[in-house]
Amino acid sequence: MKVKIELFGAARDFNDQNLLELDLGQKTTIKDIRNKIIQYVDQKFNGNENYKKIINSSAFCSEKNNIVSDNYKITNNEKIGIIPPIGGG
Repeated sequence: MKVKIELFGAARDFNDQNLLELDLGQKTTIKDIRNKIIQYVDQKFNGNENYKKIINSSAFCSEKNNIVSDNYKITNNEKIGIIPPIGGG
């Protein structure tokens, strides 16, 4: 199944289109998506550790704009957002 990942904040650096499209198996969870994005960063950005930290500390939201946990199951062709933490100074 195809899942679109909307990129917000610092995650927008992952792709020029502010969106990633992933092909995932059935019964995929947010944890699986998190791992798939880390694999993408490993391949495209030579394992950029800062990007991995962003992915691991980010929240994810459903199409209904609800924050979802790592065990949230994705439905077919669902759009998910990745929301990195916002730092200030």
